[in-house]
Amino acid sequence: MKTRILGIDPGSRVTGFAVLEHKDRRFEALCCDVIRLTGTEDAFDRLRQLYSETSALIAEYRPDFCAIETPVYGKDPSAMLKLGRAQAAVIMSVLHHDVPLFEYYPKAVKKAITGTGNASKNQVAYMLHKLVQMPDDALPADATDALAVAWCHFQKLQDPGAGREGDQGRSGTGSSSTRNRKNTWSAFVANNPERIIKR
Repeated sequence: MKTRILGIDPGSRVTGFAVLEHKDRRFEALCCDVIRLTGTEDAFDRLRQLYSETSALIAEYRPDFCAIETPVYGKDPSAMLKLGRAQAAVIMSVLHHDVPLFEYYPKAVKKAITGTGNASKNQVAYMLHKLVQMPDDALPADATDALAVAWCHFQKLQDPGAGREGDQGRSGTGSSSTRNRKNTWSAFVANNPERIIKR
């Protein structure tokens, strides 16, 4: 049985993507690269490009699932707004093509691969190279992040209880009753204890 998962790490300027395939007990990254939103300073043109290129990926690889990394809170509201719009463009493309969509917090992704939610990007990349047949030894960081999200979802398929602390539920073709969304602020506090100032 073959399973394909499109992993996406949305960004306002650079979006990572990867297609992870599981077949005959082997894992292979069929593609692992980035979408660079260059050539225009118009924010809406970049969103249109992101929507279009995500649609092209879905049409070419026909994934069974799509998993995206959800943004966490940052200090710059403007940057978070741009990131949220980029994520929305990806989400709308995936939903338009009726691909089941899942979201995961960064800590849940890291834990699924390394066993700890506080792993470094280098540790995540090292483990992925051990677990997955890669198209290239040197991959952009955003592409590696996208592959990590895809791996996280595969683990969730094998063990529905895995990564529950960071799973934001399912959208797309799933029923709303299957969603397991946490309160946004509560999730932020749970996933970022080091950023809480105690008085």
